[in-house]
Amino acid sequence: MTTQPPPVVELSADEARRIALRAQGFLGAPDRRAGVRGVLRHLGAVQLDTISVLARSHELVPYARLGAVGRPAVDSAYWTGGHSFEYWSHAACVLPVEEWPHFAFRRRAYRAHPQWHHDLPDGAYDKVIAQLRAEGPLTATELGGAKNGGEWWDWSASKIAVERALMYGEVVCVERRGWKRVYDLAERAIPAPLLAAEPDDAECLRRLVGLAGQALGVGTRSDITDYHRLKGEHFDSVIADSGLVPVSVEGWSKPAWADPWALSTPPRGRHRTTLLSPFDSLIWERARTERIFGFAHRLEAYVPKQKRIHGYFAMPLLSGGRLLGRVDPAREGRTLVARQTSLESPKAVGPMAKALREAAEWVGCDSVRIERVDRPELAAPLIAALG
Repeated sequence: MTTQPPPVVELSADEARRIALRAQGFLGAPDRRAGVRGVLRHLGAVQLDTISVLARSHELVPYARLGAVGRPAVDSAYWTGGHSFEYWSHAACVLPVEEWPHFAFRRRAYRAHPQWHHDLPDGAYDKVIAQLRAEGPLTATELGGAKNGGEWWDWSASKIAVERALMYGEVVCVERRGWKRVYDLAERAIPAPLLAAEPDDAECLRRLVGLAGQALGVGTRSDITDYHRLKGEHFDSVIADSGLVPVSVEGWSKPAWADPWALSTPPRGRHRTTLLSPFDSLIWERARTERIFGFAHRLEAYVPKQKRIHGYFAMPLLSGGRLLGRVDPAREGRTLVARQTSLESPKAVGPMAKALREAAEWVGCDSVRIERVDRPELAAPLIAALG
């Protein structure tokens, strides 16, 4: 682990929380002119996920920061005009296209990968590349089919080949069509100057550590490495040259680093009241979320139903810079259903009602129905506040 110089700045827990909120776009006026693309550049990565309840996670992320941006405009902002690409960062993420060179270290690592979970028949890789070159952007189905007919992991040879080409950087996912990846050759999809850039590992890691620190505002070693799923030794090798500065934070047991700009300008402005995707980068790391907000967040979609506490896709409620509760939503026609609502205190009733009304309107629902509330005495006040 890296040896940290003595911190020159001491932050209170409240200052660290406000710095983190502003860095993630939840404190101060949103940049509506920059829109969804501005959110993507500001965060550096927006996670994708197959689950769609209220909306897909990559739609919920800009909604939480900008408000009711039109849903068709979200995908258009990501996928038209060559502004972004999809790659492995924190998970499968939409990334700003200008960061293509800085994932070269990961592409090189994949190329050097000694083992793969899927065998690739001779000639399959070259065949996929040739087909894309001849026919243009294609889905795995159009390349010959994604599955062999077995279990979900039983990929076809063409699917294995094109996914491997994506990891190598020879192929890029240029959009999602019906949630299917649409693949094209990197030489067509990535601007030539970016495609030609091949920074060494140190430069890539320095950039990604610095970007993560900016996107978080302030974070520990594990916070910062988790953002783009780097290794601890990656962080240690570049932190001194990353531009981040050591700080101490009240109540944090581990060393921390901060974005110098975040320290130079006091975080002020209006807080958003909104529901967060469980995959929102504000709450990616459970330990960080508990440390900053005193809020235990866990996605329960993959937990057996009988063991769930808060619900399948429980969305935390952010209001006044605090996490005040969560709701597990569903949609029935034009009704948004709050299947299970968890409220930290009576003070969360008003903000939850506001967030539910706004979310319902955004997804085209004209009513909200409350089912279970963890604190039964708050059910009637919540229903009244919605009225």
